[in-house]
Amino acid sequence: MRSHRFSRRTFFRGAGVTMALPWLESVPVWGDDTRLPASEPPVRLAVLFSGNGFHTDEWWAKGAGREMELGKVLAPLSEFREKMYFFNGLYNEEALKGNIHSSQTGNLLSGAPLAAGGEIRSGTSFDQIVAQRYGQSTKVPSLVLACERANPGIHKNYSMLYSSHISWSSPTSPSPLELYPALAFDRLFGDGAERGDKSVLDAVLTEANRFRGQVSSSDRRTLDEYLASVREVEQRIDRAGKKGELQGWRPAIGKPSMKRPADGIPQDLGEHMRLMCDIAVLAFQTDSTRVCTLKLNNDHSYLRFPHLQVDDVGHHELSHRNNADFLKVNQFFLGQFAYIARKLEATREGGRTLLENSMLLYCSSMRSGRHDAKNLPAVLLGRAGGKLHGSGVVDYSAKPNRQMCRLYLSLLGKCGLAMKQFGDATEPLLEL
Repeated sequence: MRSHRFSRRTFFRGAGVTMALPWLESVPVWGDDTRLPASEPPVRLAVLFSGNGFHTDEWWAKGAGREMELGKVLAPLSEFREKMYFFNGLYNEEALKGNIHSSQTGNLLSGAPLAAGGEIRSGTSFDQIVAQRYGQSTKVPSLVLACERANPGIHKNYSMLYSSHISWSSPTSPSPLELYPALAFDRLFGDGAERGDKSVLDAVLTEANRFRGQVSSSDRRTLDEYLASVREVEQRIDRAGKKGELQGWRPAIGKPSMKRPADGIPQDLGEHMRLMCDIAVLAFQTDSTRVCTLKLNNDHSYLRFPHLQVDDVGHHELSHRNNADFLKVNQFFLGQFAYIARKLEATREGGRTLLENSMLLYCSSMRSGRHDAKNLPAVLLGRAGGKLHGSGVVDYSAKPNRQMCRLYLSLLGKCGLAMKQFGDATEPLLEL
């Protein structure tokens, strides 16, 4: 490998901008973590969530590898069957106590008991445990994104904040949600200084061009593709912020009583979700963070989906209808998951792809709109940097010790955190 003066902490810098480097074969960019070989990429973790479960008859999988059969909900993931685990039969015991959306969601990623009666207390979620471990090595400890506002209400003595947050940085602190693509983008590429209307790429273009002359021809192509991706996301954010209010949310009044800021939430729900997916990919590509949680909607969600030409009702009501329209929305959500996986798979990091260096978990806090939380839906994609090898169905429906936290213990271990206990689990899933 050629010798360079660059390290993992090398950034392109401009007025109000810092831009981290993507993985490059001729630059030893991962050497900041002494537990990794100089150019061995770290493991990334992403958790995607959608509320209210899935179509009762179409969330299933059979077999393994290329021969794996998928229900219609999972059809968008068919190209990833050789890198997919489908989990069946896992659940959180504490989530069964209230039998409502809030009591089944607030502890989804922790398995912790939830406080009721006006008090807010859950448990630190496993994604934030990973963030506390990896956060010292990245610009952003974790990226917690959302496409629907948190609900501060109360439902049957449980705070609706539980329905709005799956990521918790402490038992009493849900991780703040970033709904605005522009602000999430600024977290990755801003340095806190004012840069006015100048774009990220314009601010660092001189330094980027100088850097291109010091890397291999293959790395120049990688760098050009990466910079083009940043430009494209930046332009889409700018366009989306000028369109008005979020399409899926119905305000109390028909027209706004004040002029909407230009950098608001995108009007088009599909574009909003796609921007958040692209930002998550950029975050992993640049190693700006190694942990990302993306909440596509709340449990007990009010989002509507007119762009899918389905019934004009909120997602929660649609889940109780369990019809073809609900299936179409399910596939729309899983399509976002597939989109992230596809972009990560197209990004090379040495001998593997970025997807192979990642773990992507998709989950919900109930199997379907019937509130059935005794068999939680979960799908895992990726190879965890070579630590995951198989694929197929991991079925615990007829086995003891069905704690969902056993899955989290396994994923924590793949991130280098060998814990003896997490939540109500004391052993990982042996299948992983």
